[in-house]
Amino acid sequence: MSTAKKQYKRVTVKSLVDMKQRKEKISMLTAYDYTMAKIVDGAGIDVILVGDSASNVMAGHETTLPITLDQMIYHASSVIRGIDRSLVVVDLPFGSYQSDPKEALRSAIRIMKESGGHAVKLEGGKEVKDSIKRILNAGIPVMGHLGLTPQSIYKFGTYTVRAKEEAEAEKLKSDAKMLEKLGCFAVVLEKVPAQLAKEVAESISIPVIGIGAGAGVDGQVLVVHDMIGMTHEFNPRFLRRYLDLYSEMTQAFKQYNDDVKSGDFPNAEEQY
Repeated sequence: MSTAKKQYKRVTVKSLVDMKQRKEKISMLTAYDYTMAKIVDGAGIDVILVGDSASNVMAGHETTLPITLDQMIYHASSVIRGIDRSLVVVDLPFGSYQSDPKEALRSAIRIMKESGGHAVKLEGGKEVKDSIKRILNAGIPVMGHLGLTPQSIYKFGTYTVRAKEEAEAEKLKSDAKMLEKLGCFAVVLEKVPAQLAKEVAESISIPVIGIGAGAGVDGQVLVVHDMIGMTHEFNPRFLRRYLDLYSEMTQAFKQYNDDVKSGDFPNAEEQY
């Protein structure tokens, strides 16, 4: 049984570990700008992820690969100005950490210093072990990301569920334990079988945040534009839409257009 929810004035990396120990689920959503971050933070969401998914939903790219470190810092600094309580985790973008641990550290330092973010997230297991160690040794909190890793889309060739085969499942389990041992404070598992995700969450002491990873993990994350229905082409099984803003906003914009064209807006009370 879960215990009563504790009220945190500020959510920290330690708060998340405490929440796992108390079996309190962790809520996480993306945000990329001040206005959205202020709303998400005010709603009591525990973690805001400034995701490289900004490449898709904010810039219109097909993948997360094109977004740059400078652009991630811009989005993260905008989010930081809008929050009072949430922990803000910032994605290290593709190319900023994979090949050189020193480059990884420089990238993480720039995010922390220039955006004010609280932690960084990066994709991969043992392949990026040295980069993770270098960042952690500098005192920067790291969230891992296993399973479907969108920055490796051209390697996988598909966004399908990962770790369905035994060999990949065993590597995922091993990588999760490695991330815990290195000192990561949490791990995101994306699009993996629910039973495997549950096993991973039960095998490590740090929180496991799922997206398409079932209910047996320690928390959930969704892209905010997807869950409030601003996007409408993307319909994976794991996505629950809490609003249909695409339809509502389209109707509002059409109504505004009609009102301007007809001379109905502005009316007498809307003028000085």
